[in-house]
Amino acid sequence: MNGLQIAAWGVLPYLVVTLFVLGSVWRYRHDRFGFTTRSSQMYESRLLAVGGPMFHYGLLFVIAGHAVGLLVPESLTEWMHVPEPLYRLNALTVGGLAGAATVAGLAVLLWRRLRVRAVRRATSRSDRLVYPILATVLLAGLWATLGEVESPYDYRLGVSVWFRSLLILHPDVPDMAHAPLVFQVHAALAMALFALWPFSRLVHAFAAPVGYLVRPYVVYRRRGGAVPPVQPPAHTTARQRP
Repeated sequence: MNGLQIAAWGVLPYLVVTLFVLGSVWRYRHDRFGFTTRSSQMYESRLLAVGGPMFHYGLLFVIAGHAVGLLVPESLTEWMHVPEPLYRLNALTVGGLAGAATVAGLAVLLWRRLRVRAVRRATSRSDRLVYPILATVLLAGLWATLGEVESPYDYRLGVSVWFRSLLILHPDVPDMAHAPLVFQVHAALAMALFALWPFSRLVHAFAAPVGYLVRPYVVYRRRGGAVPPVQPPAHTTARQRP
């Protein structure tokens, strides 16, 4: 284990987290109205309606899969009597489909950004830097997921252990340093993506309208005159005549 490995897998993750948190706070204080996707729907909506849901819903499943794979130790699934082949099959199926959907959705969105002139002109410098990194992170993750079919490497005994060791402030550098190259590339580019996050349009994730799920219903009232009274039935009116 050399100094470069210690810096990459033992020091850099904490620097990235610090930049991510402080950068997000700075962005919110100085550019609060910039927490937006800078929507380009007015320029083109057909491709956006296809690529947007594929990318975002696929990404939600990818994030959920990472949370389970990195935070849940293998000992816990063994205690729950979940066979390792079943766990790997589920991770391969769900993770592979989610990753493929996310990559396909991003491909549609990038094709739209290159093909539609107005959308292309609205692309910022940070977008030109973030999009290639995001695409490479997703491709590397999909490659690592599909490669588990033939690879004897168990990321739950390596990469996951390293990730959990970061949470207790005692990084297990050898576990990540001995991981296959595709996992190292995936982790390194993911850290680069999180370092750039506060300074790009990715901050719109913090402005997701989660409050809409729990807010009370909005009451709408009619504008104008009062509601006309209900007319009595015809037979009732006839009885009241003298």
